[in-house]
Amino acid sequence: MKRIVIALFLMSHFLFFGQEKEVEVFKKHHTLGFMLSHTNVNQGIKDGDKSWLSLPSFALDYNYVFSSKWSIGLHNDIIIEKFIVETNDSTELERSTPIASVAVVGYKPWEHFTFEIGLGGEFAKEENFTLTRLGLEYSLEIGKDWEFISNFVYDIKWNAYDSFSIGVGIAKSFGK
Repeated sequence: MKRIVIALFLMSHFLFFGQEKEVEVFKKHHTLGFMLSHTNVNQGIKDGDKSWLSLPSFALDYNYVFSSKWSIGLHNDIIIEKFIVETNDSTELERSTPIASVAVVGYKPWEHFTFEIGLGGEFAKEENFTLTRLGLEYSLEIGKDWEFISNFVYDIKWNAYDSFSIGVGIAKSFGK
């Protein structure tokens, strides 16, 4: 009988005083991110010859995070240089500081990585293009409601040219 009482006492200690696991409750919120990046175009023209172009760009991204895995947003990029590209039909096209604005859906299967897919447009004074975006973003919390972010996005400009960007920046969460 004495052994049973001691065993029950020890078991109750583990049941009632065991480590509690903190459960983080998800709350819908907004994020605003700013990134410095380089947009790369392999169909560029420089001094009359085909050339790989690496062009400085900025991104301003807004996201509404409505579940722990899903978000929707509006991602906006601007390439801050003029350049010439060869389009898919082999014509040369000048681009003057084009701005891309893309509605995206994000899926976050793991803690730090988000896959993105979106549809939007690239706008410049010469010509506008519809584009499809595929992307991967990495985020790391660096303070209360602040994150370090880096991304890789691939833009397919319909009937024009493709580009990809690699960037780093910061994001601020609101409403958590």
